[in-house]
Amino acid sequence: MALAHTITPVVLSGGMGTRLWPASRRLQPKQLLPLVDDRSMIQATIDRVHGVMSEGVDPIIVTNVDHADAIQRELIRAGYSETRLILEPVGRNTAPAVAVAALEVIERGADDLMLVLPADHTITDESAFADALEAAAEVAAVGYLVTFGISPSGPETGYGYIRSGEPITDSASRLVEFKEKPDVDTATSYVASGDYLWNSGMFMFKASRYLEELEIHAPDIARASREAFQTATRVGLKISLGEEAFTNCPADSIDYAVMEHTNRAAVVPTDPGWNDVGSWSSLWEISERSPEGNVISGDVATVNVTNSYVRGSNRLVAAVGVDNTIIVDTPDALLVANMDAAQDVNAIVAQLKEAARPEYETDGTVHRPWGSFRTIDKGPGYRVLHLWLDPGGKTSMKRHEHRSEHWLVVRGVARITTDEATRLVPTRESVYIPPGEVHRLENPGDEVLEVIEVDVGSYVGEDDIKRFMDAYGRAERQG
Repeated sequence: MALAHTITPVVLSGGMGTRLWPASRRLQPKQLLPLVDDRSMIQATIDRVHGVMSEGVDPIIVTNVDHADAIQRELIRAGYSETRLILEPVGRNTAPAVAVAALEVIERGADDLMLVLPADHTITDESAFADALEAAAEVAAVGYLVTFGISPSGPETGYGYIRSGEPITDSASRLVEFKEKPDVDTATSYVASGDYLWNSGMFMFKASRYLEELEIHAPDIARASREAFQTATRVGLKISLGEEAFTNCPADSIDYAVMEHTNRAAVVPTDPGWNDVGSWSSLWEISERSPEGNVISGDVATVNVTNSYVRGSNRLVAAVGVDNTIIVDTPDALLVANMDAAQDVNAIVAQLKEAARPEYETDGTVHRPWGSFRTIDKGPGYRVLHLWLDPGGKTSMKRHEHRSEHWLVVRGVARITTDEATRLVPTRESVYIPPGEVHRLENPGDEVLEVIEVDVGSYVGEDDIKRFMDAYGRAERQG
């Protein structure tokens, strides 16, 4: 699907997805999870628009600095190794995020059309989506700021609505009004009128036009975004925005900051099988269901269960005699909720955040540049870890004063470097690392390396570590 206009996809990946807890956490948000198929949602988003990108044009992802390494690893695995990442020190909603992306588009000497997409939506009819992109490009190229309105399938109260006005072309109209999430009666009247569409949160416009409108309608955001971009540091494909300027930037959405005020707003209606996958009930709605109305994932056993969503992880989940229920099991937390209360899961997340509970941050998986690990068991003087090393991943050269390590390779072949030598250790073999010995673990293969690590000593905390300098005299930080 190649369009006549040069388009730069801009993927916004800054949210946490609180209503999809406990699968989605602050440090492992829903866009990095394979919730709909075997791809992460961010990969599926880029796959969807890969065909509209002109040769030499790669997507831009705007995300939080905490997610940078995980997203970059995901992109490399998916074959998008040239994707640029703009890293926000703090979240400031969509208007500033799109502003810095527009500045990056112009910085490289172009004024492309920008296709702004959330990283966590699904679209099932990609042909209809392609037609909508073509229609939007036609009016965006002449200076309109286009949003995509979804033809409503019913009086949904979880979405905002937009009202379209007089036509601009056969496929686009002027955008007249935004409406917040309505109650059921109001939503029913919107759908009955035929004038309202669901607000998808997807946009298309020229980079320069967006910045012009932002300067007019939200000059504080425009000024702070420009300063944050100008004071950014660049390392490879990562652009880290200036922290002080971006932290001081007002937080606002594109809708409130620009689209509700500009006289050049347009809407393209479309029905591409869109869903924002904002809750477990919305995931249940778009998934294939059994004759009993259930969506089952993982190791699950059910008896007399109907109209429910049951998701297991690494242990058996059994459900008996429940209806209209959400059950989601993860290594460290279990959610049980009525399907009708799916929107209220974020209230649990707010409690966890307030109490500074670790379950708010992560499911216990710790991500590193080389891969990730999870604590399986721990007690006085010991802990057991499960390590996953990405292809080419390697830890820093380091040593521990207070503990020994025992590595058992359970999948793949490890390259282990110690004071004495470098050796390859195949599956089912192990290596003992005594306290004080310098060592490194590395994955020389093309598949993920899995290792079980047993730490034993008087102290087994993560801060019992001394790293050594690399060839350039820098302290290695791989972990």
